Amino acid sequence: MFIELIATIFAGIACAGVAMLLNILTGRRLPKWVMPIAAGAGMIGMTISNEYTWFSRTAERLPEGVEIASTIDERSWTRPWTQIVPYTKRFVAVDMANLQKNENLPAQKLVDLYFFGRWSPVNKAPMLIDCENTRSALLIDGAEFAPDGRVINADWQSKPKDDPILITVCEA
Repeated sequence: MFIELIATIFAGIACAGVAMLLNILTGRRLPKWVMPIAAGAGMIGMTISNEYTWFSRTAERLPEGVEIASTIDERSWTRPWTQIVPYTKRFVAVDMANLQKNENLPAQKLVDLYFFGRWSPVNKAPMLIDCENTRSALLIDGAEFAPDGRVINADWQSKPKDDPILITVCEA
């Protein structure tokens, strides 16, 4: 976030410098308001660029074995350009490299989910996926494992067959 702030400030300075150079080349014929408008436009442009490139920059830094299961795009009236092209504000990634299976329950798989947000810290949560019954349970509070590997006290949630997390885990 700090790097983006510095980049935005430098974009404003650069655009103001270009406007100043143009003013000198035209014999100082440009109005005085051109430099601050150019600086503001450069800063807004850099902010928009950072919003639209955040997802791709973050996704390419994911470690090997972590797959993106779902993205959430956003449109906002406070950002009118998103009405034309929405930007990815959040996404969910699944750690497939550390997927765990139980030989006694082959249809159930345990994975770690990572929740990424544009201005949020990354959150991690273990999730048990039952591919046979299309359901899942977050193993955050109160879930215990029985000696045979079954989960006791899990809060199972039914999932549609086209759920992106279910598809990512079960088709692997």
